[in-house]
Amino acid sequence: MNSDPFQPNLLADLFPPDNPVEDVAGLEEEKVDLPAVPPEEARTNPERKPDTALTKPMPAAAEQETRPVPAAAEPVAHGRKRPSKALGVTVAVVNQKGGVGKTTTTINLGAALAEQGARVLLVDFDPQGALSVGLGMNPNDIEVSVYDLLLDRTVQLPDVVSSSKVPGLDLVPSNIDLSAAEVVLVSEVAREQLLRRCLEPALVTYDYILVDCPPSLGLLTVNALTAAQAVIIPLESEYLALRGMALLMDTVAKVQERLNPRLEVMGILATMLEARTIHGREVLSRVGEAFGDKLFKTVIHKTIKFSEGSVAGVPILFYAPTSNGAQEYRDLAREVMDRAS
Repeated sequence: MNSDPFQPNLLADLFPPDNPVEDVAGLEEEKVDLPAVPPEEARTNPERKPDTALTKPMPAAAEQETRPVPAAAEPVAHGRKRPSKALGVTVAVVNQKGGVGKTTTTINLGAALAEQGARVLLVDFDPQGALSVGLGMNPNDIEVSVYDLLLDRTVQLPDVVSSSKVPGLDLVPSNIDLSAAEVVLVSEVAREQLLRRCLEPALVTYDYILVDCPPSLGLLTVNALTAAQAVIIPLESEYLALRGMALLMDTVAKVQERLNPRLEVMGILATMLEARTIHGREVLSRVGEAFGDKLFKTVIHKTIKFSEGSVAGVPILFYAPTSNGAQEYRDLAREVMDRAS
């Protein structure tokens, strides 16, 4: 077994970003006109060295390997200035409907926050392990995962955290082993509190902890909601995606009442918007009417660049840094920092 879980992605060459700018004709002209996000205030705190106390060093053999990142995917400048204060905010990215952009949002929001100088930990809490794969990890090479962290008291957070290729962005990986967790957790004492206990050491090290939840409202999702201070709900701009919102909001309300009074909905994020369709605009308008200020001003438009970045194993901010999708997640990161402060 290869000791380095971050493997060269042989499919990356299938999608060379020869033109990182969006190629959808007329997209800018038909983009939904929403209020602009206020610019980020200048950071005044002095620089600090990244805290790597919870991060496992990459194996020596891996230092000789280089992952093929497309030529146009040069990382943006990283100022390494920490946000105005160490927030230690845990955010659960939740929606019981699959395919709405939870994993895409977790990866790219995390990368955008790290670009702003924050220390970010991503927690892959989905047995499908899409978050880990999207950051270039091979699920078959993961020896210690979030499953072991939850159920083996000899495993501590530093044993599980791996550094990613993105400066300031670390990962707690997952694989199919996590699918057995819900069955095992049934007999555990205070089973809804396990993830909160496991993540407590990270609160003093990371500014933001983003938990990518599975597409269900089961015990894993309840664990994530119990550990979090805030919820981000990615919502596909499509009518059927609206139907499950009532059940999701009811679950959040029950967790607030019974398990985690500090939990609040930070915002609802409209994703996968087809700007050229009337249907997408109508759904976005209804969400705005129903949830008001809870709807993020930033809207994530549908683009193939997100899928191509996942194939390459890097966020869109690295794969296509000048694309519309990259800029939208930068705008979202500023909104999240404003709402979390």
